[in-house]
Amino acid sequence: MSDLLEVNGVTKRFGGLTAVKNASFTLKKGDFTGILGPNGAGKTTLFNILTGFMQPTSGTIHFNGELVRELAPYKVVNRGMARTFQLTRPFIGMNLLENVLVACMSPRASEDKDKEERARHLLAQVGLGGRDKEPVETLPYGDLRRLEIARALATRPDLLLLDEPFAGLGSSEIEQLAQLIRRLHREENLTILLIEHKLREFMALVSRVIAMNFGEIIAVGPPEDIVKNEKVIEAYIGKTEDAHAST
Repeated sequence: MSDLLEVNGVTKRFGGLTAVKNASFTLKKGDFTGILGPNGAGKTTLFNILTGFMQPTSGTIHFNGELVRELAPYKVVNRGMARTFQLTRPFIGMNLLENVLVACMSPRASEDKDKEERARHLLAQVGLGGRDKEPVETLPYGDLRRLEIARALATRPDLLLLDEPFAGLGSSEIEQLAQLIRRLHREENLTILLIEHKLREFMALVSRVIAMNFGEIIAVGPPEDIVKNEKVIEAYIGKTEDAHAST
């Protein structure tokens, strides 16, 4: 099977700071991959590069065989890559249906003749059915996360990037949203790339992990191997001898 996404040697510098250093990896269609790393590891910067919000200093990004590294974010969406953000970004002054309808105008959704029907279907799919006319300003934070996923799905993506979807949620909300994400991956045949700091939920969802630290990819593999990887353990808790020295 050919690669859906191919990242080769991507580096991003901000002056003297290297936020992402020589990152290379591939995703195949149907993969559910997570990017793991402590704060400041370069995860969200990498997401921003992949989706056109930042341009890399060097390196290439191919999506569905096309070079996309210099495309604007809306053009990346039009190629089939959609994302959510750490901080939700609803369209204020619109209701739930209108928020999703905006995304239904994506060129990839042109075959959806009845846009309102499609938008209502997506709201129901993420657990917001029957609430079309609610003002977005009244939504609890957990429902805003669901709305953002519905808007991303409205563009009919091949690849969905989720940036910390569980941030700010309680344990029951996290479990419900994890079930939704797992179901979408299975039923919609989506390829998903996930960033998340809730390690237990993260490891239960993904089938492959890309571990980062200080902008570099330090390990790639299944969750059961990553949790035993010495470089990953060191990135999170420090070297064993340092831990002993501090006790």
